[in-house]
Amino acid sequence: MAPPSRREDLVEAALRLFLRDGFHATGIAAILDEAGLTKMTLYHHFKSKEELIVAALELRDRRFRDWLFGRVQAMGGTPRAQVLNIFEALGEWFRGEAQIGNDGPEAFCGCPFVKASAEYADQADPIHRVASDHKRRIVETLGEMCHKAELPEPERLARRLVLLKEGAIADATIAGDSLAAAEAKLMAVRML
Repeated sequence: MAPPSRREDLVEAALRLFLRDGFHATGIAAILDEAGLTKMTLYHHFKSKEELIVAALELRDRRFRDWLFGRVQAMGGTPRAQVLNIFEALGEWFRGEAQIGNDGPEAFCGCPFVKASAEYADQADPIHRVASDHKRRIVETLGEMCHKAELPEPERLARRLVLLKEGAIADATIAGDSLAAAEAKLMAVRML
């Protein structure tokens, strides 16, 4: 396996800091220090901090979806059970048991896509669009799972289940309730 490139080191470092500290609050100097790189290297790969944020969110999107839907499948069960496994996986994330990146289990600190869309609220902003695309992909994949499970109105059901998922994430973030996923799952069972 080839060693990571400087660009990858930069994106990895930025993602770690963005997840922990937020987007506007994380300065370029902190990212460069975390990555052990120079400003010249940053601007060789990215024209702006915003381009780096987009790259970090795209990495997070791939990793999160791979982790989430990988866990759902690994938990097994019928297609219907796998739809509900979403909430079991969320519970792992809330408890700090999810290994989404390369650094082992990560502490839960909320949804970076919600945070990014709040910090970059203009819907035309590339950062906001990456966040929106992530949420759309979750709905689409869950819709495919609902279809496979032969559940009625799979696309509409997927949207409703994602609303439960998002509510659980918000509750876990704001109230620190690691049981929010279990409560959301109880509601999802009633919907199915």
